[in-house]
Amino acid sequence: MIMKSTIGLLVAVVMATSCTQQVQQAKEGANKVTATADSVQKVINELGLVYVEEGAQTVITYDEVNAAQQAWCDALVKIGTLKEEGGDYKAFAEQVLSQAYNYDFGKVFFKPTLAFGDQTFRNNKKGALAYFVGGDPDYPNDKGFALTPWVKARYDNAGQKNEGIQIYGSIAITMGNVWVTGKDGKEVMVDKTWVFKKGKDGKLRIIVHKSALPFSPPSK
Repeated sequence: MIMKSTIGLLVAVVMATSCTQQVQQAKEGANKVTATADSVQKVINELGLVYVEEGAQTVITYDEVNAAQQAWCDALVKIGTLKEEGGDYKAFAEQVLSQAYNYDFGKVFFKPTLAFGDQTFRNNKKGALAYFVGGDPDYPNDKGFALTPWVKARYDNAGQKNEGIQIYGSIAITMGNVWVTGKDGKEVMVDKTWVFKKGKDGKLRIIVHKSALPFSPPSK
């Protein structure tokens, strides 16, 4: 009887300790969430954001969005430069698609500028890679948009300052233009809409990319 009582007491102590630890962990977790929420709210207030998803634990900043757009432009130029210099441009393009786009983590909606027909939309990395560097028999119309090569690329969001950027917590939307310059010095403008998502690792990745040539009405 004494042995049973002792064992029972030990079990009770262990259970009580376990419960106490769980309560403490829950409190620490709650405090962490509160601290994160406070930091998020600070960014929301600083940026003057209106629409942010409920319970957002992270918020994209305008600086992050602008940096991601410029990084895309720089990467486009580098792919063509590597091709010209005899480098492994395809491997670099695959790296860009893994780092700048969300293909390795979830869905991406990609509508390239010069795609058409049943290959207008590229919802997987294979199709996106074919558009940028060509050489894929499954996409015979793709010659490699990034291989022109472009010697310069820049972006210009609509409106003044950051008016062309909408931020909704961990999601940001941009609308504007991208300008690319060929070796002949000719600059081409395309209309561009991007949607970025901030991952758990803090990196922005493209989840929507829609590009099109500007509409030109017929001359009278």
